[in-house]
Amino acid sequence: MSVNWVRRGRLFEPAQQAPWIGTHAALPVVDEGANPLRLYFTSRDAERRSRIGGAKLGRDPIAIGPVDQNPLLTPGALGAFDDAGVTSSCVVRHNSRIYLFYTGWSLGVTVPFYLQIGVAVSGDGVTFRRLSLAPLLDRNPVDPYLTASPWVLIEGSTWRMWYVSGTGWERIGGEVRHRYHIKYAESQDGVQWRRTGLVAVDYASRDEYAFGRPCVLHDAGRYKMWYSSRGKAYRIGYAESSDGLTWTRRDDEGGLTPSSRGWDSDMTAYPAVFRHDGKLHMLYNGNGYGLSGIGLAVEA
Repeated sequence: MSVNWVRRGRLFEPAQQAPWIGTHAALPVVDEGANPLRLYFTSRDAERRSRIGGAKLGRDPIAIGPVDQNPLLTPGALGAFDDAGVTSSCVVRHNSRIYLFYTGWSLGVTVPFYLQIGVAVSGDGVTFRRLSLAPLLDRNPVDPYLTASPWVLIEGSTWRMWYVSGTGWERIGGEVRHRYHIKYAESQDGVQWRRTGLVAVDYASRDEYAFGRPCVLHDAGRYKMWYSSRGKAYRIGYAESSDGLTWTRRDDEGGLTPSSRGWDSDMTAYPAVFRHDGKLHMLYNGNGYGLSGIGLAVEA
């Protein structure tokens, strides 16, 4: 199904609206079960360590309201998998609990960083606690390099996750560069996950080497995934599936390319798509991986 997007402009530009907001407002995600809607996103401090915070999200029209003065999740304990920062990814509600799935960052020596998936829970969407000091999806034989950027849907008794998985690191021009694509996992409780190595979305060419956080909806009888893929710079892509397992890329039919000028002229990244007032709405980042803020596009 083709989706034509109409840009509605930039909704939010980080400008120290709260003590935890430094540079960036990256990886927006909406808690559609909250009333009013809640937005979660990631900002960086002076040491470039990322924190996750929240804000109210107005419905008519879609607009970002007051920002929480305190972060919801801060970097983990010294030596933990997320001691260098935490970045937002997905919010799921189940049995009166809110699950915030996130990416934890730690610094490396032979490679610049390590990424692993974590989860924190809340009863009110404001106070979160980690379920564990250890990662939810650590490196293992299926994912030997890194795990990151999960998106979770609950269907009956099955929790379904699409996530970023590393396929290696390579030296290019004196620098070390990651490679990662999108894989799939399942769980019965949201904590213990079964990974088989199933690749949901793979590289389209050798020049493509990274994918940003996927966003998956089960809409109009089809699974629809938005993500950002990277060669020279991130572009928002799109794929469809009948079962959530086998995907067909249709980037030209539902993606979003950069504008000719302005805050999203260099890249479009980290889409979060939700249905509102009968139409699909997309929150996304532009230039600088969220440095230039959060924008909105609406289905035509």
